[in-house]
Amino acid sequence: MLRPLALALILSGVAVGAQAQNLQIHGGPIYTGVEAAPQAELVQVRDGRIVFAGRAADAPDATGLTDIDLAGATLFPGFTDGHAHLDGIGWRELTLNLEGSTSVVDAMARLTAWADAHPEGVIVGRGWIETRWPESVNGARFLTAADLDAAAPGRIVLLGRADGHAVAASTPALEAAGITAATEAPAGGEILKGPDGRPTGLLVDAAEQLVARLMPQADPDQIRAAYRAGFRVEARYGWTGVHFMSAPWADIPLLETMAREGEAPLRVYNSVTPDGAAALIASGPRSVADGRIITRAIKYYADGALGSRGAALFAPYSDRPDTSGLMQITGEEIVPLYEAALRGGIQLATHAIGDRGNASVADWYRTALEAVPASERPNGADVRLRIEHAQILRPSDYHWFQDLPIIASMQPSHAIGDFHFAAARLGDARLDGAYAWKSLVDLGVIVVGGSDAPVERGDPLIEFYAAVARRDLDGFQGPDWRPQEAVSRETALKMFTLWPAYASFREAELGTIEPGKRADFTAFDIDLMTVPAAEIPHGQAVLTVVDGVVVWSRD
Repeated sequence: MLRPLALALILSGVAVGAQAQNLQIHGGPIYTGVEAAPQAELVQVRDGRIVFAGRAADAPDATGLTDIDLAGATLFPGFTDGHAHLDGIGWRELTLNLEGSTSVVDAMARLTAWADAHPEGVIVGRGWIETRWPESVNGARFLTAADLDAAAPGRIVLLGRADGHAVAASTPALEAAGITAATEAPAGGEILKGPDGRPTGLLVDAAEQLVARLMPQADPDQIRAAYRAGFRVEARYGWTGVHFMSAPWADIPLLETMAREGEAPLRVYNSVTPDGAAALIASGPRSVADGRIITRAIKYYADGALGSRGAALFAPYSDRPDTSGLMQITGEEIVPLYEAALRGGIQLATHAIGDRGNASVADWYRTALEAVPASERPNGADVRLRIEHAQILRPSDYHWFQDLPIIASMQPSHAIGDFHFAAARLGDARLDGAYAWKSLVDLGVIVVGGSDAPVERGDPLIEFYAAVARRDLDGFQGPDWRPQEAVSRETALKMFTLWPAYASFREAELGTIEPGKRADFTAFDIDLMTVPAAEIPHGQAVLTVVDGVVVWSRD
């Protein structure tokens, strides 16, 4: 790894954020992502487009270009987070953040401190994950109302699990929502109850909606502040674009306004919540500010999450045989929605984690494609169906991703976290199809890499490391982690550059460093392609460039 002082980014004649668009970048390894010419010594940009990438000796005249010396840092095509929640990333910065809490005691100490600092109103937080807490056995110790009541007596408290598929509610919150021992969970949800039949305080998947009305309603200024915070975090990590999953339909006009007013420094590709489906289908794909904000997809949910045992499985959970998970929708309900989207030229993205969830989505996609032939689709055969997560598959179902085809949008950090409890949930045999990145890539499937932030931290270097090392951040790899599913560094680079561009229909102008494409770049202080894998998570982004504009620099 380079010495920190050698990583100083030299910007000659331009302040960070200035509208330069005309650049010459050199002074470190440059990986283009182009197979015929994988590396370059120098890149030139004019009017936000790449005009040269190659040997310094062959570079055209640099008159009018702002010079950027990487000082040993490494330049890549712009990294795109292929699955994240931009609003949630921002709200994580503005509300009680339980990310990284090491125990129930730690999480509740944070809650107490927040309650003391904010003595009025509903307390909302997110980010706890019980799977490695000392109080847990195989991830079985969820937060309870009793925990929250002791830490913040008398307060309405709603603390979302990191994956967003469960919320812990305090007793005042349960009372305010009218949830009692007699309350039945809605379809696709679960109210966890103790031996006495009373709710423990944990509400899973659709049951979260029982307390939704208790959530404070953010005003437009707060919502805008959350997006600003989200953009800052993502730019600092080196992301040049985000595939915003479950983008609230009501927020799309705000994001478009922010883009027009210069407040959207990164590219955003929106996959909207189902409540916006009819309007988006009627209007067709939306694009503003020269493609800075594009809204072209709808995000649906098939099942829940593995950690909270909401992922839909064909066989019961190994550590809780009374359940096989929760389907959020039926084929009868969703196939007509798919058909309408196909006829309207709108991309489909569906959350599926369990093997039954994934197989169901594949079958529903097949049914919709048969009902709406290519001649009736604005995009013809090029619909680019997506499954978000695709975590647990039966190997016999891999062919659907190849045949239909389906883009597998996967988040490598999920694997290195989930494997600490996945064997308990699934048993060993079902791990053969768990987080099967390489198996899918070997079949020619497009595998898009993402972070699912704020479910995970959202650092591209952690995601890249997880994809190539398949070890947790301590370097641990269990004997049942299926190490053969790790991918090469070349493949990992595509997962975060070219393949997200393809998944958003923009591979002709994004995803590689070559003349004619938009000048989106990410520079890190380490060479991802050569450093020992263990060093990758310890690197940092030093430069983020979008359309030839430096939107973030470490210095």
